[in-house]
Amino acid sequence: MLGPYRDVLRTPRTVPMELFGFIGRLPLSMVGLGSVFLVVGNYPGNSYGLGGTVAAFGAIATAIMGPILGRLADRYGQRKVLIPVVITFGAGAALFIVAVQNHAPAWVLFAAAAVAGGSIPPVGSMLRARWSYLLEGSQRLPTALAMESVLDELVFIIGPVLVTFLSTTGHATLGMAVAATLAVIGSLLFSTQTATEPPPGRDEIPRGTRSAIRIPGLMILCIVGLSMGAVLGTFELVLVAFAKEQGESSMAGVLIAALAIGSMAAGLIWGTIDWLAPLNRRLLLILSALTLATLPTLVIPGIWMMAIFVAICGMAVSPSLITTFTICELIVPREQTNEGFTWIGTTIALGVALGTSTSGIVVDKFSPNLAFGVATLAAGLAALAVWAGQRLLQPRGRQVATDTSYGYPELDD
Repeated sequence: MLGPYRDVLRTPRTVPMELFGFIGRLPLSMVGLGSVFLVVGNYPGNSYGLGGTVAAFGAIATAIMGPILGRLADRYGQRKVLIPVVITFGAGAALFIVAVQNHAPAWVLFAAAAVAGGSIPPVGSMLRARWSYLLEGSQRLPTALAMESVLDELVFIIGPVLVTFLSTTGHATLGMAVAATLAVIGSLLFSTQTATEPPPGRDEIPRGTRSAIRIPGLMILCIVGLSMGAVLGTFELVLVAFAKEQGESSMAGVLIAALAIGSMAAGLIWGTIDWLAPLNRRLLLILSALTLATLPTLVIPGIWMMAIFVAICGMAVSPSLITTFTICELIVPREQTNEGFTWIGTTIALGVALGTSTSGIVVDKFSPNLAFGVATLAAGLAALAVWAGQRLLQPRGRQVATDTSYGYPELDD
């Protein structure tokens, strides 16, 4: 089953690229939670409200700046963009930690969180852009993009557990400090991998070129990204509330792990299959399946039964994201690949924030089970958008080669 992934990693000089990229993007799943732990640990009264607001400022800044950084990377090259971004992020994270430790006013925390959030290194989208460059026209590209989605799932399994352990067993500052350190070190090491970087002069973007988000097909994929983020945000919050309602708060981690493991396992298998159905139809089918899979969560009463159905829901998450990113690579001009991937990543992050806040309101006013309905509605919205935009999601002008090469000739030395 892992053979296709081994073939992808035989592409010259990609193993260190993947290793450093994994380190660099691991903090994506740590910074928000780490900032909450940091604020709660340093401000009186267990300020979860303040911590949540701080995390929201960071997420909004990430959403605003992500596409801008992607567009700059397409125009000037990843390394030239990444290094100043990493420096800014390190400074913003350090300012935030110092501000919290000194009990600074809330507006200072919001400003520092916005600086750090707006400059989180977009390593994930840059990795996908590199694979799109290295394996352009190759049948291995969908497998490479599937591998990236699986690694994203692994990031969201390891990151929250690590930051929770560091923040609760050591000093509250430790989780955020380690997350920032990993982001800086991993991103700087990633920036040294110049052999796999798409050259900035390749299909240079003409000045005045409109943003990739104006491509109708990408707009639909962003709706999918927003919806998938809402699904993930809903499950992350509601599973904690559900476990608490059942009197088994310690099982929340098991439920969240079931979602991630189901998604990761499905992603591994999905990327090895040679599909006959076109991508746009595949995406519609998997989103429809996800919508239906969430329905039992509205009524399930027990922890272990919930774990089973959560894992089933997870099995539709990674394939949905894999297919979404694969379609993006095919419908967005290659000189705007970074920007296209970043737009989807940004909408996922926004969706997580939207799903978390909306489902939290439903939990408070009604019940955890009913709050799973937020995920059902989000998945249904995505399926409806893809159904309506089937024609716009058909790849045009890209050919998939049947050769056995591993990317560009200059890397095969």
